[in-house]
Amino acid sequence: MTQQTPHVPSTGVELAEVRNFRDVGGLPTVDGRRVRHGRLFRSGHLAHATEADAAFLGGLGLHTVFDFRNAADIRLEGPDVTLPGVRNVNLPLTDPADGAEFWAMVRDGELGLLRTQLGDGRAASRMARTYREIVRTRTADHSRLLHALAEDSVPALMHCAAGKDRAGLSIAITLLAVGVERDAIEADYLESNAPHRRYKVRRSDSSAAPMSPEVLELLAPLFDARAEYLAAAFDTMEQMWGSTQKYLTEGLKLAPLTLERLRDRLLTD
Repeated sequence: MTQQTPHVPSTGVELAEVRNFRDVGGLPTVDGRRVRHGRLFRSGHLAHATEADAAFLGGLGLHTVFDFRNAADIRLEGPDVTLPGVRNVNLPLTDPADGAEFWAMVRDGELGLLRTQLGDGRAASRMARTYREIVRTRTADHSRLLHALAEDSVPALMHCAAGKDRAGLSIAITLLAVGVERDAIEADYLESNAPHRRYKVRRSDSSAAPMSPEVLELLAPLFDARAEYLAAAFDTMEQMWGSTQKYLTEGLKLAPLTLERLRDRLLTD
């Protein structure tokens, strides 16, 4: 039985304590269809959602919230707020040890460390490596995600900490699977750079290097959405599997029937 699309309130609002929220509906596919509004949402974490934020999210008719944060992320910000009647699935896409090291550097790293670890293009290289690593090593997780969407888990909201990298890549893979145009996938991904969407970077009060212009510059590539990061993911799919289509069918084990069900759930004519 096909699930009815719920009435969806306007998603043009800016939520008070949930960053980077948006409906990806309306994006065009290569065969002339579009992503249906009210089926697929993305955002940053929901841990600090206000009562009004939670009421808005609760009105979206969500079936599942997919949280791609690891244990280190959740310790830092807290668990998601509970939305009545909505299933929460934690599907960590990065290792907690990496997350702990990342946040320790962002929150407490002294200037010399930041220069050594992030300067001269090293921050951007780190991000591209992360995207490649997720594509290479998290095929089982992304397969589980897309099979769940094809079966019963829509409308769905996907998020990580900032809603930019792990959620951004997972949204991109989902859009790729339903045939969204590559340029449209990239354009949606880059929307995370809008000032009102960006993650609020904080430094610890005890940090030896406060949020100076140099610190901001060093940290910026970690919190940017850059086309080169997404390109690194797509390049990895093509290098390892021969094409993005084979990544979907061989890497993620998506049978033709599963892909068709996914398209039926997420697309409109």
